[in-house]
Amino acid sequence: MTWMDTAAELRRARVPAVLVTLVSVRGHAPREAGAKLIVTADDLHGTIGGGNLEMTAVTRARQMLTGAPASGPASESDETPSGETPSGETRAEPEMLTLRLNDKAPAKYGRQCCGGEVSVLLEPLPVPASAAIFGAGNIGLELTRILARHDMDVHVSDSRPEQLEELDRLESPVAAIHREFAVVGEEVLTALPAGTHVLIMTHDHAEDLHLCSAALSRGDLGSIGLIGSSAKWQRFRKNLIAEGHAPEAVDTIDCPIGLPDLPGKQPATIALSVAADLLGRMG
Repeated sequence: MTWMDTAAELRRARVPAVLVTLVSVRGHAPREAGAKLIVTADDLHGTIGGGNLEMTAVTRARQMLTGAPASGPASESDETPSGETPSGETRAEPEMLTLRLNDKAPAKYGRQCCGGEVSVLLEPLPVPASAAIFGAGNIGLELTRILARHDMDVHVSDSRPEQLEELDRLESPVAAIHREFAVVGEEVLTALPAGTHVLIMTHDHAEDLHLCSAALSRGDLGSIGLIGSSAKWQRFRKNLIAEGHAPEAVDTIDCPIGLPDLPGKQPATIALSVAADLLGRMG
């Protein structure tokens, strides 16, 4: 399996990782420039040469996965590693490490006396954002068309198989599109990854209400949005509280959805408004 296959498999499994690349070699080193290693919290795929070189890179990669700053000098040069501010605040950005492979260089994980110097690039491979659209009607399809152009996971669920067939008309998407036929949408909702942003816009208000209740029961979603008017929301809010959901939890549902400053009732306009609001939440 190539490193690209591994990266694709980890993305499908929603496992965050860091791609480590030996970008330059001066003198002698265990591996040639271009060698790659993928680091996850629990596993390693590939190698950049082993020893102190590799373990230093692995340690920093796993710090990046947890959002932690480097616990010590991240490189054996006197420069601050890119991606880390002087105050120690880390960002999800690539970093460069420079390490000398000789018996005089600092070495936490054992000496390497190859005599060379290497530069290593660490690139985060984050878990993509996830959104779920319940209802592949006119607005749902327009919204899917917009989100499909972004690097994310998009789940589209509908109880009408003919509506899901409309997804075949999409241009080649950047997003990973998951079409989910389900007579009972709750089955799809309960299986969504934690942190998914849920948008409820089915053709049936009774189904919308059921999905809102199921979404509130999750407790680990990124956000919950319901299409509809203020009058529809007042009826839904009353019913959800009557079902036993706490008022403060019910009020986390956004309804109406979209940007209030972008008016219009055309499906494409509503979808654009909803997508803009959603992408803003994802940051």
